[in-house]
Amino acid sequence: MPETDSPPHSLPSDDPIGLQSFAVLLRRMNAEFNRIAQEFAQAQGLHLTDVQALIAVLDADASEDGPMTPGRLRARLDLTSGAMTACLDRLERSGHLHRVRSAEDRRVVHLHYAQAARKVARDYFRPLAQGTDRVRSRFTEQELRVAARFLAELNGELDHIGR
Repeated sequence: MPETDSPPHSLPSDDPIGLQSFAVLLRRMNAEFNRIAQEFAQAQGLHLTDVQALIAVLDADASEDGPMTPGRLRARLDLTSGAMTACLDRLERSGHLHRVRSAEDRRVVHLHYAQAARKVARDYFRPLAQGTDRVRSRFTEQELRVAARFLAELNGELDHIGR
């Protein structure tokens, strides 16, 4: 059966762990994540870039690097300062984000995902989280550790491409 006729969750039969198989699976997953993010953006009256900004702010809140700043976000999304300001203004007006001046240095602005907006996103993305959890339950802890390590390493490589 040709690769295009196979179900979306299957691997190409010639080499299920080869580079081509990983490329196909990653493209499919990326396309689905983009579709879901675009639907969320439309439902919220946002741009896809706004959703990417919210994800970066959310991830920064959970990281060791501390809260996201407009400068770090601009660099991460590769936007001009004008486009970044417009994005942040849209997110703030829509109630998804708020800016807070740092107590240590008032020149520094930290970006935070608004609590009410987090609930909206959590409710919207609940089916994705539940599906992810169902899939996770089909794997052993050791398999999940390998998968997590692979994804972490791949994200590290992607961070360096084109920068």
